[in-house]
Amino acid sequence: MTPLETVADWIEEARRAGATEPEAMALATATPGGVPSVRIVLCRGVDARGIRFFTNYESRKGGELDRNPHAAAAFHWPELRRQARLEGPVERLGAAESDAYFDARPRGHQLSAWASAQSRPIGSADELRRRMAELTERYEGRVVPRPPYWGGYLLRATAVELWTHGVDRLHDRLRHELRDGVWTAQRLSP
Repeated sequence: MTPLETVADWIEEARRAGATEPEAMALATATPGGVPSVRIVLCRGVDARGIRFFTNYESRKGGELDRNPHAAAAFHWPELRRQARLEGPVERLGAAESDAYFDARPRGHQLSAWASAQSRPIGSADELRRRMAELTERYEGRVVPRPPYWGGYLLRATAVELWTHGVDRLHDRLRHELRDGVWTAQRLSP
């Protein structure tokens, strides 16, 4: 089993264990000068390529990824007493993949992608609510298209660390690295 398959399995195990948001992950990006920022986003898929997430390309994270296309992500599942860390280059997903995900989102989420100028200042929460009401009326009875500034990213994991809680803080840490298409593993001291 590859480390990415393990991450996908652990997300499913966390879901079965009753985790509130098993797909929630801390996503760290950085400016070209190395100034980091981190926020919680939802992982919307894990496959052999890496992990996917979706956002506004014009948000702070989108801007940082445009200028410094590398990121790190961390999952923590307290119900399982496990963590997973991933690192690697990030690229935008193609329009077809972004469209497919957008089309599957709840309608309110689609409208909010248009309503929110993510990460930019607004005058008030009422301003945002008015914008949402205008969009709800504009798209009444119509399909909501994906905004051109909104879509997906793929973090192509080149390193994955799998962490399992151990007694007396003797945690099990296994770091996997991808080199020339082959995963190698090394156990780390806790």
